[in-house]
Amino acid sequence: QVQLVESGGGLVQAGGSLKLSCAASGRTFSAYAMAWFRQAPGKEREFAARITWSGGTYYGDSVKGRFTISRDNTKNEVYLQMSSLKPEDTAVYYCAADQVSGTIVRTTIRQYVYWGQGTQVTVSS
Repeated sequence: QVQLVESGGGLVQAGGSLKLSCAASGRTFSAYAMAWFRQAPGKEREFAARITWSGGTYYGDSVKGRFTISRDNTKNEVYLQMSSLKPEDTAVYYCAADQVSGTIVRTTIRQYVYWGQGTQVTVSS
């Protein structure tokens, strides 16, 4: 069992930056791949970024080049550094854990077994 708690959301102006954190409980954090998804009002939840247990990363097209995912297995944390933010990045951001930890490209919701409660990011124009 893994419990995930996101933090770091807030209000930021377009062009600004924000860093999200996700703290995981449990001693097997390093065995999971971790990802960030986001859900804008009225839209489906979409994949943003993923990091494998060993640090391999993969990004969705909408965030590639602007967002960076990283993890610290000693702290049981995963991060999402967001830069050059746009109003269309406004969403609730969710942290998720995947038991298939070595594969880089896994982007669908049902592939992730544990989810956090989400943190709101609002980008003003």
